[in-house]
Amino acid sequence: MKLQEYQAKRIFGQYGVPVPQGDVATTPAEAAAIAERIGGTVVIKSQVLVGGRGKAGGIKLAKSPAEAEAVAGRILGMDIKGLKVKKVLVDPAADIRKELYLGMVLDRGSRRVVVMASSEGGVDIEEVAAHTPEKILTLPVDPCLGLKEYQARDLALGIGLPKEQLGPFAKICQGLYDCYMGCDASLAEINPLAVLGDGTLKALDGKMVLDDSALFRHADLAAMRDEDEETPEERDARLNGLSYVKLDGEIGCMVNGAGLAMASMDIIKFYGGAPANFLDIGGGAKADKVAAALRIILSDPNVKAVLFNIFGGITRCDEVARGILVALAEIKTTVPMVVRLVGTNDVEGRAILAQAKMATAETLSEAAQKAVAAARG
Repeated sequence: MKLQEYQAKRIFGQYGVPVPQGDVATTPAEAAAIAERIGGTVVIKSQVLVGGRGKAGGIKLAKSPAEAEAVAGRILGMDIKGLKVKKVLVDPAADIRKELYLGMVLDRGSRRVVVMASSEGGVDIEEVAAHTPEKILTLPVDPCLGLKEYQARDLALGIGLPKEQLGPFAKICQGLYDCYMGCDASLAEINPLAVLGDGTLKALDGKMVLDDSALFRHADLAAMRDEDEETPEERDARLNGLSYVKLDGEIGCMVNGAGLAMASMDIIKFYGGAPANFLDIGGGAKADKVAAALRIILSDPNVKAVLFNIFGGITRCDEVARGILVALAEIKTTVPMVVRLVGTNDVEGRAILAQAKMATAETLSEAAQKAVAAARG
């Protein structure tokens, strides 16, 4: 789950990271009021979950409340990479002398949080990695010891900060690490971490990605989700406890288990088809959950056939069969379907489907070939 910039910076501030004291506006008048309260030059920043906002015209300076109102009026409603701007962040303009990068990310290979720092902030870290990788310093953090102050100071020295900024940088680094761990994040990033004219450091931009699997521990963070980030299908899937990713193919897939879902997609490709989605209904799925999954699959106009591949362990095949029929009773469709049921109550499940005259298959290979043939008409 991604957070908007203003949300990330507010959370950073709770962990002692210095951030601008701006506010969010949803109308030009609100932007003017915030600019009046701040005083002086402000920066108006579109709040959408994509990169390249500045290049798209979504970040502008304003020298007065009247100008802030006019600028916000132009930015609100803009389309930036397919997302409509509904909010702007109004921050005080900063006297930037140098831009740094500081981020925390999970390295699954080493099974540790890695701190990344660079003297080349203000641009995508991927660009720095591609062209000047030597300017990125990385530090794997021991999960038992956490991030120590001396380690953060070493990073500050490594990116060329003077002696008087080592302590403040270390405090920000430790605050960002505490934020990362406390929020169960998979990414926490400050870009840029600016060195201002008075020598202080401030997080002028913020980015956070939270681990969806840990959101049950953070109801306050879960409530920050921006539903505009999701497609309607992905939103329905989340609300029904389904793992769903839309793809570009023509064969809808409903499978229980992520590994089996990947294998199903692979074998569809092997026989010349293309999966329209990844959809894992999980273990123990009941008829209502199966029906919700099928509704989501059939809402995709590109789907020309549907493949069900259910290996019944915790999930009962007869429940899946009933769920399919429940969905088909609600949604009238001519899309052909092929069902493979193996495992718990598979005989009962196949009998239910046979009464409904639905095509079945005993092996995944056979099911995939039938689904590809059906999609081709």
